[in-house]
Amino acid sequence: MRSHRHMHLAAVVAALLFTLLLAAPVAALEVGQKAPEFELPGSQGKPVKLSELTAKGPVVIYTFIQAFTAT
Repeated sequence: MRSHRHMHLAAVVAALLFTLLLAAPVAALEVGQKAPEFELPGSQGKPVKLSELTAKGPVVIYTFIQAFTAT
């Protein structure tokens, strides 16, 4: 049982590393630069696009990187 868990974890880590290696490098945005278009699930589960929000006025994006982690 334990070896299956380790094999599964190793496969997940390998897949993540492979994905990161194939991902194109992304440059950080500078202050005042426009964010690229993206879509995320809203609070009701319906997709929300950045362009839909910016059409209504300025948007501030704030992240909670460690909000739901053990660290």
